[in-house]
Amino acid sequence: MLAAVSVMVSACGGETSAPATSVVSTTTIRSGPVAGERRTDAFGVDQVWVPAGSFVMGTADPEAWDPPDWAGTEPASEQPAHEVEITRGYWIDLHEVTNEAFEQFVEAGGYTDPTLWSENGWRWLGTRQDPPPVACGAARPDHPRACITWYEAEAYAAWRGGRLPTEAEWEYAARGPESRVYPWGDEWDAALGNLVGGESAMPVGSYPAGASWVGALDMTGNVMEWVSDWWSTGYYAQAAPADPVGPDRGARKVEKGGWFGAVPYVGRGAYRHFEDPPTYQDHHIGARVVTPG
Repeated sequence: MLAAVSVMVSACGGETSAPATSVVSTTTIRSGPVAGERRTDAFGVDQVWVPAGSFVMGTADPEAWDPPDWAGTEPASEQPAHEVEITRGYWIDLHEVTNEAFEQFVEAGGYTDPTLWSENGWRWLGTRQDPPPVACGAARPDHPRACITWYEAEAYAAWRGGRLPTEAEWEYAARGPESRVYPWGDEWDAALGNLVGGESAMPVGSYPAGASWVGALDMTGNVMEWVSDWWSTGYYAQAAPADPVGPDRGARKVEKGGWFGAVPYVGRGAYRHFEDPPTYQDHHIGARVVTPG
C-alpha cells in the first residue's frame, strides 16, 4: 500500500509556503502462508501448508473404479459424495514419517513419557511383552517408518506438537478443491506412485511428479497412513459439513493412501482402508503428522 502525504507549512504572518517533500511508504501485508508453502518444523521435518477451503469428499460411484473382491463393504463407505469445508489451514508433513524421524522420538524417551500417550495407548503399551518399538521393512533412514500401531503414531504426533490428520484433512491435502481422483489428477499413471508392481517401500519423495496440489508427496502408495478417524460404513451420510472428525467410537481406524504392490483402486484419495484396529501393525502402514497453523 502506497501513501503520499503533502504538508503545507504556513509562515507566521506570511504566505503559505511550497509543499514539503512527500513521504512515501510501502507496506506489504500478508495474512499467512499460501497453498503449498514449505517450512521445516522444530524437529527437522519438512511440511507444506494446506489452506482452508472446500472439496467433495468420497465418491459418487466407487463401483466405477473396479473395486477388488476383497474390498467388501468399503465401496459403500465412500458414499455419498459430499461437500466438506475445512475451516482452518494446517501444516502437513511433506512425506511419510521416516525411520530417521521416528528414531528421534524413541531416543527422546517417547515410549516412557505417559503425557504423550492417550489413556488407551498407554494401557496398550503396558501390556506388551516385547517392548516396542518394532521396526520392519528397510532400515534405511529415508524409508517410511512402518509397523507402527495407531497408538504409536498418535504418541509420535503428540511429541512433535501435532496430531494425526483427520480423514477429511488428509483427503483434502491429497485431492484439493478440484477433488482429484489421485493426487496428480484424474487419470491413473503407475509411474507417479509406488503402488502397482511395487515390491517394497521406497525412500520417501521418490515420486516427485506424483505430488498433490499442495506438493505433498507419497499420498498414493508406498505405505498406508493412519488418520485419526474411527471407520464406519455409514458415517458419510451423517457427517458434519465442516471439519468432520469421524464417529465418536469404533473398533477400527481409517488408513489412507494405499500401499506398495496394490491396485489403483486403493490409491485413490477417497479410498478408506477398513480392517485394522489401533493395535495393528505391519509393513504396509505408516503415518504423517498435521501441525495446526
